Amino acid sequence: MVSWKQLMEDVERCEACGLCRTRTHVVPGGGDVHSPLMFVGEGPGAEEDRQGLPFVGPAGKLLDKMIEAIGVRRQDVYVANVVKCRPPGNRNPTDEEAAACLPFLRQQVALIQPRVIVCLGSVAARHLISPDLRISRDRGEWVVRKNYFFMPTYHPAALLRNPEWKKDSWKDFKSIRDMLRDMDEPLFRG
Repeated sequence: MVSWKQLMEDVERCEACGLCRTRTHVVPGGGDVHSPLMFVGEGPGAEEDRQGLPFVGPAGKLLDKMIEAIGVRRQDVYVANVVKCRPPGNRNPTDEEAAACLPFLRQQVALIQPRVIVCLGSVAARHLISPDLRISRDRGEWVVRKNYFFMPTYHPAALLRNPEWKKDSWKDFKSIRDMLRDMDEPLFRG
């Protein structure tokens, strides 16, 4: 297995797909590399590409609030995306682009060893859980694979477009909180 430092260098140098030609910054992820809780989205947006950090735009601000609402600090989790470079126009990454980046994400998971992985949106859920997964049908359902507990839920950007989904997302986040408490993970404030 590669070291964290080597992995980050490999991600920075990646030219495995065309996204490398349009990026400003590679966005490998950020947060606590020893966290039991990892969030995975689809890909960086415009603000993330500008700053080189994950989930710093409007969807990231909502994600921060959701994480805080379950009593966890953003700095105590790890946040990444399926692809590490921004797809033009904030479109979803293609399967080929995702396939080019998935080895990096798998290495991140292997190094971090989170207990819980939250898939934010269908792109992350389809690539990490099952190609047949549908957020509208499967969100909020726990899936266990290789000793990891996966939870598919809505992407925060989808919640900004569809505020009526926030109630379901809140149920998912409470389930995440309860799972971590059942695992006796020391993430919670107060």
